[in-house]
Amino acid sequence: MWIDLFRERDTPAARRLRALIESDAPVALTAGALFELLCGTRSPDAAAFEQDLRSFPILRPSAADYRSAAELFRIARDSGQTVRAGIDCLIAATCIRTESLLLHSDSDFERLAACTPLRIFS
Repeated sequence: MWIDLFRERDTPAARRLRALIESDAPVALTAGALFELLCGTRSPDAAAFEQDLRSFPILRPSAADYRSAAELFRIARDSGQTVRAGIDCLIAATCIRTESLLLHSDSDFERLAACTPLRIFS
């Protein structure tokens, strides 16, 4: 959704994110989300995109978040939910610890929210 917002694509998640930003709602990124965003950005766009993202606070994972992420992965697996990307568990663990709602466009987070304390922005 961040890339959609940056590229001015009209998707539901990008519209929601734009509305939150324009209303001065508290919006932050996890370090894991920042990593994924910068990895997924095309090289010519990366510097401008990174500059735009610098205006948002970064929620950094603690050492305990890595252990929690592994636990979230196991809980999901034991509940029959397949989480495709381990970094999503780290993002979720950081959000749970900081009591942050997660706005996303990734089905892994729906799976995690179904069986863990992760709260998603609806």
